[in-house]
Amino acid sequence: MDMSGEYRIAAPREAVWQALNDPEVLRVCIPGCEELTQASETEMTAVVVQKIGPVKARFEGAVQLSNVIAPASYTISGEGKGGAAGFAKGGADVALDEVEDGTLLRYEVHAAVGGKLARLGSRLIDSTAKKLANQFFENFHNHVSAPAQDG
Repeated sequence: MDMSGEYRIAAPREAVWQALNDPEVLRVCIPGCEELTQASETEMTAVVVQKIGPVKARFEGAVQLSNVIAPASYTISGEGKGGAAGFAKGGADVALDEVEDGTLLRYEVHAAVGGKLARLGSRLIDSTAKKLANQFFENFHNHVSAPAQDG
């Protein structure tokens, strides 16, 4: 499965970059994310629960960042094992460009699933992946561009 897109975020590129590298921000923004722990500057472990069609799975896996060019781009890749449901693995190239009203985030995703998930059919997998990506970027945009709250 391949997917690409772009998203305008009403925040400076540096703020978007910091958020993309903040495990707490990512944990809040990733749909179904129960845990996200930073193991090193370029590695994180995650636990995500997702329902894809009739299959609900708890994925545990690791994520690595590579080709890091701060604050402009990186490649994120990982693999999650979902027990009897199967696995999901893939990566994304993410690039940030400064634009007049904030930051343009561009992404290109390459992913694959195996096991029970693979038998669900590519149309269901693709539509679910697009829905989850849109949900993540909406959550991320809202989190990053929200005005700072005074306690």
